Amino acid sequence: MSQIRITKEFRFEAAHALMGYDGPCRNIHGHSYELSVTVIGTPIFDPESVKLGMVMDFGDLKRIIKKQVVDPFDHALLLNASISNREIQQSGEPFTNVVLLPYQPTSENFLIDFAKRIGELLPAGVKLHNMRLRETSNSFAEWFADDN
Repeated sequence: MSQIRITKEFRFEAAHALMGYDGPCRNIHGHSYELSVTVIGTPIFDPESVKLGMVMDFGDLKRIIKKQVVDPFDHALLLNASISNREIQQSGEPFTNVVLLPYQPTSENFLIDFAKRIGELLPAGVKLHNMRLRETSNSFAEWFADDN
């Protein structure tokens, strides 16, 4: 049986700040993130299945990524939960969609988090293969299942 990879791409906008960082990214700033998610599996060969010939329905993959990543992160301010409310309020900005994360909000850590969120919801026989999170036009991080 042939293993096939399928990929779905997503975009979301988010702001973050890197607590304790020694450069300009310690300040709140935003990115237009681009996420590519690739899964791998064997196409369904059961002629009775409505998913005949598919590794996974692209629409099902889209629903998982949208629910687990895009919806909670899009147009949010992503901060390390260790930051104090006082520090958030000192910015003087009215932030209503703040997501406090148990990690430093870097592209690398986002991918580790996304892998957990996505991997557990994939159908039987389908595995997360790799992801690429583009933060800017010339900067991205990648996660590969074979490396983990």
